[in-house]
Amino acid sequence: MKRLHVHIAVDDLAASIQFYSTMFASEPTVTKTDYAKWMLDDPRVNFAISARGATPGLNHLGVQVENADELAEMSGRLQQLEADVVEEMGTACCYAKSDKYWATDPSGIAWETYHTLDSIPVFGAPEDGAAQAGGCCVPEPAVAKISGCIPVKDKASPGCC
Repeated sequence: MKRLHVHIAVDDLAASIQFYSTMFASEPTVTKTDYAKWMLDDPRVNFAISARGATPGLNHLGVQVENADELAEMSGRLQQLEADVVEEMGTACCYAKSDKYWATDPSGIAWETYHTLDSIPVFGAPEDGAAQAGGCCVPEPAVAKISGCIPVKDKASPGCC
């Protein structure tokens, strides 16, 4: 069974962990100095936040699959898109080693489809400590460029939120 993945860049990790833990009525399943992840069953989502200097807001969306067969199925779907697909096999990112594919939707939102192979002790480098080309997470061709929606505090004023 597939699981929706949402990754949000945050300014204040501790405050965000408190906020999302309360919202989900659940503590993170993974907590690091710059990252936290909730593997929720209701709703079935892999929700991650990180404080690593990225612009706060939506970092990327994704579909986490449970095995190589599901990843191959998703890869086939992505190959049908009229979009560039970036393949990353055995990549190290977000404290995990994964096989993954990236695509960008027509609005510029990066989508990651991946199968987690193992956990690793660092955010974005192989266990041997060697530097990984291209950095961690959203690859350059699939970087999401999304304008955030700023809530309007004055209810009398029109706004998007």
